[in-house]
Amino acid sequence: MPAGTHRKPPYLGFGLGLRTQHYQEILDGNPSVDWFEIISENYMVAGGRPLAVLEKIRARYPIVMHGVSLSIASTAPLDLDYLAGLKKLTARVQPEWVSDHLCWTGVHGYNLHGLLPIPYTREALEHVVPRVHKVQELLGRPLTIENVSSYVRYAHADMTEWEFLTELTRRTGCWLLFDVNNVFVGAFNHGYDPLEFIHGVPVEAVVQFHLAGHTDMGTYVVDTHDHPIRAEVWDLYAAAVERFGPVSTMIERDANIPPLAEVVAELDRARAIAANVLAGRKETKLCAAE
Repeated sequence: MPAGTHRKPPYLGFGLGLRTQHYQEILDGNPSVDWFEIISENYMVAGGRPLAVLEKIRARYPIVMHGVSLSIASTAPLDLDYLAGLKKLTARVQPEWVSDHLCWTGVHGYNLHGLLPIPYTREALEHVVPRVHKVQELLGRPLTIENVSSYVRYAHADMTEWEFLTELTRRTGCWLLFDVNNVFVGAFNHGYDPLEFIHGVPVEAVVQFHLAGHTDMGTYVVDTHDHPIRAEVWDLYAAAVERFGPVSTMIERDANIPPLAEVVAELDRARAIAANVLAGRKETKLCAAE
């Protein structure tokens, strides 16, 4: 399933992570949100209020599914029961795409409840590629893979994270969810240039941006999703739009969740930044054509 096998998903505009705290405001109003991303595991249940609310919201907005339990890079066998549940939810929701992280989440049957980084080696790549193929075969659709935030690195690596992601997309045809905040966190913690990451992955593979806040611990930063987006991340987002063009963009807020209006105001800032950058790109192209 090489890159380019599947038609690229549509551009959705500017979305938010769907959170229970905002259910009623969304149902009662008409927030300036183009689409919503759901955490897949929260809706992989037989019934209940979340599924009932989701049915109403998906009738009005496009939906994207985002998982945290696939553990695509684990050395344990793929969890076929989990994948069956994921496929069932996919059939019900009909999302624009399905995403998860380039990570492992547990070992020896224990879930560590974290998105743990992998070594960027040829051996790891040879391990992950067939697992992505298998998941895509089981789901009957391409997978979208997200870069994770990280706080440790392995002693040995054959390539950079962006080189690993590039080769993964080339060999599997998967898409990329480019988490801008995670790139900032990784660059700060490990001392690489985040612009090198932005320019290191293929434009045609990126179908989504994540934006989020983080916690600054002084000597390192933590991807906590519980603060407003920092100025440095907005700057990096502008650089990403300059590189990748219009990409479906959404904001994650998972703790200290403010009223919906406050998150929508941040989303409006993303809209404005993207509009300014894309207008500048268009003007540059027009000048070059004259």
